[in-house]
Amino acid sequence: MGLIVQKFGGSSVADAARVRNVASIIIDTYKQGNDVIAVVSAQGDTTDDLIEKAAELNPKASKREMDSLLSAGEQMSSALLAMAIEAEGYPVVSLLGWQAGFRTDNVYGSARIKTVQPERLKNEIGKGNIVIVAGFQGLNGFDDITTLGRGGSDTSAVAIAASLHADRCQIFTDVEGVYTADPRKVEGTKKLSEITYDEMLELATLGAQVLNNRSVEMAKKYNVEVEVLSSLKRVPGTIVKEVAKMEKMLIRGVTKDADVARISVIGVPNTPGIAFKLFSKLAAKNINVDIILQSVGRDDTKDITFTVAKANGELAVETIKGAFDLTDVVCDTNVAKVSVVGAGMETHPGTASKMFEALYEKDINIQMISTSEIKISVLIDLADADKAVAAVHNAFFPVD
Repeated sequence: MGLIVQKFGGSSVADAARVRNVASIIIDTYKQGNDVIAVVSAQGDTTDDLIEKAAELNPKASKREMDSLLSAGEQMSSALLAMAIEAEGYPVVSLLGWQAGFRTDNVYGSARIKTVQPERLKNEIGKGNIVIVAGFQGLNGFDDITTLGRGGSDTSAVAIAASLHADRCQIFTDVEGVYTADPRKVEGTKKLSEITYDEMLELATLGAQVLNNRSVEMAKKYNVEVEVLSSLKRVPGTIVKEVAKMEKMLIRGVTKDADVARISVIGVPNTPGIAFKLFSKLAAKNINVDIILQSVGRDDTKDITFTVAKANGELAVETIKGAFDLTDVVCDTNVAKVSVVGAGMETHPGTASKMFEALYEKDINIQMISTSEIKISVLIDLADADKAVAAVHNAFFPVD
């Protein structure tokens, strides 16, 4: 019937029973007459366990060796899944990332896919095999194993679907689709039947744990329709695609991102080009900056505050102090970013006021605000994050 690419996350293959369940999903798809390529993540907490083992021996291990180690998790799960399918009597082969044709750049730990050379995949499908691919990994220009960063298996699956023009790309998770908020933490959430690439990209970037943001970027670029669905329940999921909305505005979701550090640079010289110098230094260290707030200059100085990923907080402070010979640089990691996402916000007034009112009613103070055409984000105290998400979600999706 067609070519189906399926991806299964770590929780979907966490133990033998779940591996067998995933095997049955793949086999059912194959029995319907489809060619099947399944991309699999490491089992459960395997990646975290490997990181801990490395830290016991060398807390400052090179990124090259870390990639070599961490890729073993997907190698194990892909082989185990192939064995489960083999035990049921179906033709199957497992491939590592490089065997499946993944070539990446030379950035260890967060490599970008340059090409997928699909000849081996085509050959195995031509033989009638189900193909299991170890996600999250590839081979760089030095023939070293590289990993794609957290959530990289999503990107692996979409890349395969794009390179082979698959009929469908399914991302199986432990939830039934994309919800208006995390259904495990917020009451009254609603599952979306469909969502646009841009909306899903914002949700993924702003803390939603359903899809990796790089996979959504790739899906949009190559027009790959992605279905997010559960590996534990056989029910329809959420389709990520281009959706025609005319001028209607719908809030698609409320997210929380606790992986945030707020950097405050006090007393920066109030001269032209200072912001360029500051942020170019951060860019040179591959530090992405999100919300930015600059005070009005006074006494020949100004203050600049911005957010970065929590893991980059200390490096950002060191970089700034080195570039400007400043000592008054503060890093605060007890913050979180709460966002609402929905296309058409810019032309529909009242969204921001409704969000801010919900926070005010719960006595939650807003530290910073960022807006775009399809999202509004606020920075608040980390301790208030879950309460804020629930309050904002209830404002837009009242519980009946």
